[in-house]
Amino acid sequence: MRLHLVDATYELFRAHFAPRPPVLGRDGIPLSGVSGLCDQLLYLLREEGATHVGCATDRVIESFRNDLYPSYKSSAGMPPELLAQFPIAEAAVEALGIVLWPMVEFEADDAIAAAAVRFAADPRVEKIFVCTPDKDMAQLVRDERVVLWDRRRGLVYDDAGVRAKWGVPPMSIPDWLALVGDSSDGFPGLPGWGAKSAAAVLSRYGHLEDVPPHASAWEVPGLGGSRAVGLAAMLRDHWDEAMLYRDLARLRTVADGVPLRQHDPDELRWDGAPRPAHPPASPLARGLILPRLQPLDPVSESVVRRVCRHESGQDRDETSDRPAR
Repeated sequence: MRLHLVDATYELFRAHFAPRPPVLGRDGIPLSGVSGLCDQLLYLLREEGATHVGCATDRVIESFRNDLYPSYKSSAGMPPELLAQFPIAEAAVEALGIVLWPMVEFEADDAIAAAAVRFAADPRVEKIFVCTPDKDMAQLVRDERVVLWDRRRGLVYDDAGVRAKWGVPPMSIPDWLALVGDSSDGFPGLPGWGAKSAAAVLSRYGHLEDVPPHASAWEVPGLGGSRAVGLAAMLRDHWDEAMLYRDLARLRTVADGVPLRQHDPDELRWDGAPRPAHPPASPLARGLILPRLQPLDPVSESVVRRVCRHESGQDRDETSDRPAR
């Protein structure tokens, strides 16, 4: 079997900010993100033939990483109309009958990492597609069996692809990010280090602990002299920051406490949306999502019912209250 692990938070953000006419629900509620997410999931199932799918979301944008590093990415400054779509998006994913991993203390990336590691150990799993272009997820790649799939660009990164793109093997991605930083996650990396110098050093030594502390001991082709001396000094002087940034970049798994209910990869099998108990009544139900579902599954109207319940304020106590931190 082939598994598709989807970063639903990424899809929600991308759809919300996409340059297209806005999708509005009742009383003008913005639903562009939810609509785009549903479109992507339905295309994955209907056109790209996915059979086993899991979706991860950030139910709370802040995570344990904010406790480690207060400047880590947060919900501060995020448009409220985007934040309001998260509980609706989660309801839509579940209504589609797709396995959902809503993260609170951890991040959506951690849920995908936990699933990739757990299910890659199962010999029945032929291949795992990690559906996101995020470079920090490249650390999950294993040979040609666990791959990073940038669906928007149509690019698949296996082990060789990661090395060609970022200049280091998948296992070195956290070390590489510690040196160059990750602006999307809010940590800067080390002064003086860039993508090329980090790749050159880590392609030779693999991990930061294995980099000789003094440049005179470096065996890095094309990197020497005063440039190497300066980089080595910067790494020594900012060692604690490098360790912190690498810890932020390292994805967590079940071994670190990431909650993952499914133990068998076949639990990710998509069997269609649950049959609705009542037909959809809302115009949004019939106009926004139902036309997308009918060619896929005649009983998928449950998606509409759940999305409409959230849109109208019903079930708010169940899914829209974000746990306090």
